[in-house]
Amino acid sequence: MDDGKFVAKGPKGEQSERIHPDMQVTIEDGLVKVTRPSDQKRHRSLHGLSRTLIANTVQGVVEGFTKKLEIKGVGYKADVKGKKLILNLGYSNPVEYSIPEGIDVKTESPTLITVSGISKQKVGQVAAVIRGFRKPEPYKGKGVRYLGEVVKTKAGKTAGK
Repeated sequence: MDDGKFVAKGPKGEQSERIHPDMQVTIEDGLVKVTRPSDQKRHRSLHGLSRTLIANTVQGVVEGFTKKLEIKGVGYKADVKGKKLILNLGYSNPVEYSIPEGIDVKTESPTLITVSGISKQKVGQVAAVIRGFRKPEPYKGKGVRYLGEVVKTKAGKTAGK
């Protein structure tokens, strides 16, 4: 702890997280302990939030976080060139996305994207932005989706006849 900030260093890098001033954080024998001043609803909520933020910070610098996205659709593909992700998603021009600092994006195949980094929030945000370029549509299921995400497909117009 350093002036209201929890700092973690590990093999993947260094990360810090600001902790609410009401929460007391102590580090004893390699264990991080978060205590709350009272049992008020606000303090109980902050207690759980602080504990989770610290756990995510430690997990990020030790193991890191990854999210995988898959692309479905004829002619849809992705490619990484330098610090840019280039997506062909059926638009007239390819979509170019600048990869933020601290995030690593790889394409294992033209239809599989892996987003990784030490910050869970940043990894999730980048994956959500990439998915937002072409969300899976409900009729054919084409678009960018998380690996394993199930998209319910609707019946078309002719199904009612």
